Amino acid sequence: MDSQFLAELRQAATVRLSEPMSDHTTFGIGGPADAYAIAESEEQLQALVDVARFHAVPFFILGSGSNILVGDGGVRGLVIENRSGRVDEPIRQGNGSLLVRAQSGTSLAGLARRLSSTGLAGLEWACGIPGSLGGAVIYNAGAYGGCLADCLRSVRVANSSAEVTELAASELALGYRGSAFTRGVLQGKVVLSLDLILHQDASQALAARVAELDARRQAAQPRERNAGSIFKNTPEHPAWWLIEQVGLRGHRIGDAQISPKHTNFIVNCGHARASDVKALIALAQERVEERFGLRLEPEVTLVGEGFDG
Repeated sequence: MDSQFLAELRQAATVRLSEPMSDHTTFGIGGPADAYAIAESEEQLQALVDVARFHAVPFFILGSGSNILVGDGGVRGLVIENRSGRVDEPIRQGNGSLLVRAQSGTSLAGLARRLSSTGLAGLEWACGIPGSLGGAVIYNAGAYGGCLADCLRSVRVANSSAEVTELAASELALGYRGSAFTRGVLQGKVVLSLDLILHQDASQALAARVAELDARRQAAQPRERNAGSIFKNTPEHPAWWLIEQVGLRGHRIGDAQISPKHTNFIVNCGHARASDVKALIALAQERVEERFGLRLEPEVTLVGEGFDG
């Protein structure tokens, strides 16, 4: 990589070269990133993005490493791990609700548990989702009847000129596991923080709700390394049911397996490669389309190079 680019990167953060992405994804899969840096604050995140943009180097912002499959060939350019995790104290609003501002590198599950334990309701459905707030707003994360759109008021974003603006939730076109970000409308904008609107509730009732959801998740979802749900549900049927109907429960390619416990999960049984996972995704899509005429749309995002072996 260009020496001047690396020198400027190192002024902003510690940089590692040829960093294996398998160490940074919940799948435990992924080849090397050309350059890898960690942003511990919003200011550091912006500084790293600015350096990459100035030198026209492609960059990818990594949250918790869930909901993505990184190719065996790795990621060209710069990967920025976003650990900007400041959460401001709740501010009471005129209608009795409370506003919480949290930076985009904040753990979604961690924040949900923290707020629920203090009697703030509206995010408890997310207590088991292993993602960051930045990823959660891009994909409108959701589970058990709730989603981020239900409690999101606005986001702060930086554009390609490093200008920071605030966008109302209504401007983000939040839908089922998608948004204006995923549709390319807000391409090039980096999420810095989110404003959430929550309400007060009895902490005992919230604790009971969280415990119930934890039990449901533990009973239904596999424990092996995975990236979460592989496919979006179709309007006609849930994805797991369609995959079950075409006989793929437990089907394995290499060390990647369609989970015997939940067929909308692919698990890493040890040393799975991205090409193995991609082959299972393609097989499920092919079988379901042949039998039902429905095209399964991946929920997991493919990042980098080398998905074909």
